[in-house]
Amino acid sequence: MNFPPIAALSPLDGRYASKLNTLRPLMSEQGYMHRRVQVEIAWFIALSDAGFAEFKPLSLGARAYLTALVKNFNQTDAEAIKAFEKVTNHDVKAVEYWIKSKFQDRPELEKVAEFVHFACTSEDINNTSHALQLKGARAQVILPGLDGLIAKLREMAHNFAEVPMLSRTHGQTASPTTVGKEMANVVMRLNSCREKIAAVKLMGKMNGAVGNYNAHLSAWPDFDWEAFARQVVETPELSETQSSQWGLGLSFQPYSIQIEPHDYMAELFDAVARTNTILIDLSRDIWGYVSLGYFKQRLKAGEIGSSTMPHKVNPIDFENAEGNLGLANAVLKHLSEKLPISRWQRDLTDSTVLRNMGVGLGYTALAYASLMTGLNKLELNEEALAADLDAAWEVLAEPIQTVMRRYGVQGAYEKLKEVTRGKTVSAADLHGLIEALEIPQADKDRLLAMTPGSYVGKAAELARRV
Repeated sequence: MNFPPIAALSPLDGRYASKLNTLRPLMSEQGYMHRRVQVEIAWFIALSDAGFAEFKPLSLGARAYLTALVKNFNQTDAEAIKAFEKVTNHDVKAVEYWIKSKFQDRPELEKVAEFVHFACTSEDINNTSHALQLKGARAQVILPGLDGLIAKLREMAHNFAEVPMLSRTHGQTASPTTVGKEMANVVMRLNSCREKIAAVKLMGKMNGAVGNYNAHLSAWPDFDWEAFARQVVETPELSETQSSQWGLGLSFQPYSIQIEPHDYMAELFDAVARTNTILIDLSRDIWGYVSLGYFKQRLKAGEIGSSTMPHKVNPIDFENAEGNLGLANAVLKHLSEKLPISRWQRDLTDSTVLRNMGVGLGYTALAYASLMTGLNKLELNEEALAADLDAAWEVLAEPIQTVMRRYGVQGAYEKLKEVTRGKTVSAADLHGLIEALEIPQADKDRLLAMTPGSYVGKAAELARRV
C-alpha cells in the first residue's frame, strides 16, 4: 500500500521526504533487498569459479545477465520479492526464490539453481547487505554532508579570522577572540570525527549458521571454505565495467556466532553520534550569536517568522538541526548499545532494530542539510560585535594584571579585581590605573594602546591555520 507523503507516520518519509532522496535508495527496505540480491549473486558467481565438478564456471553471457540483475534492480523487482515474501513469510528466502525465478528459460542457470544461497544462513546475506548499505550511506551521504559543513566552517574561519568578538565564559564577558577562531575550533573537532567515521572497517561474515562452516564442510570437506568466504567478502565490489567475478569490498570477519558481532556498527554509530553532538554544540552557539545580533540572517521572500510578530527572523535552521541531531543520536546510541548483544548464538532482537539504521542516519542527513542552509544564510554584523567589545573594557583586567605580575607588582590580581569585578569599567578607569603603575614605560604604552578589540592573542593566526 502506498501512502502520500502527507499521510506518512515518519516525517522522514513525509514532511522531509524530498530532502532524503539520496539516502532513501540506500537505506530503505528496497535498498536492503537490492544489497541482498547483490550478495546472493556475488556468492553464486564465486561458487561457479571454485572448481567444483558439479558447478562449472558460468559463461560470460550468464555472468553479464546476473550482473545486470544487480545493476538494474528497481522498485518493480522489490515488489516482486515482497510478493514471494507473502507466501514464504521469510524475507531472505523470498530473495532466493526471486533470483531463481529469473533463471527460467535459461538452461545454463536453471540446472545450477540450487547453488543460489548455497550453504548460507540468512545472516550471511543480511550482515553483508547491512554493511553494503552502510558503505553506500557513509560514502554518498554522511561524509559528503559532513565535508560540506567542514568546508563552509573553514571558509568562515578564514573570512572572519581577524574579526574580534567578545567571548563569554559562564555567560559572562571574557577575553576576546575572533569569529574565525571560534569557527576554526569546530573545524578541528569535526576533522577528527570525520577521520574516525571514515576509518571504521565495515565487516562481513559468510560462515554459516553458527560461524563454523558446518554446512559448507558437509558438502565439500576438503575445500578451504574460510579462504573462499574471505575472498568473496574482500574482493572489490561490483563496478560499472564488471560482469565476470566481483565481491563485496568489505573487511572479513573470521569469528562470529550466527550473526556478525556488530561491534563495527557500534563504532560507526558512536562516531557519527559524537560528530552530531559537536554539531548540536555549534547549533546552540550560533543560535546564541544570532540572538546577540552578531549574525543577521538573509531574508527569503515570502517567509514568515511568526504568525503574530511580523518583525521576527527566527534561527529556525539551527533549531531544526539541533532537534534532528538529538533524534538521530537517540536512535544511533540505542543501535550502538543494543546491536553487540545477542543471546547465545542468536536472537532476533537485532533484526527489527537494524531496520532503523536509516532512521538514525536519516535524521543525521536532514540535520546536516538544515545546518548548511542556516550557515549559508548568515551575514556578520560587525557593528554589533564592535559595540559589544566597546562596552566590555573590564576584559583588559587580565592583560594588565599579567604584566604587573611580570614585574613583581604585589597583589596584582587583587588590585584589578577591586577595580573591575561586578562593575562597569571605562577606558579612562583602566588608563588611570595603568599610568600609576611602576612598570617600564614601553609596557605602559602597550597597555594604554590596547582595546578589547585588539586583545585577541593568536586568534587570527589560529583561524587561518585550519
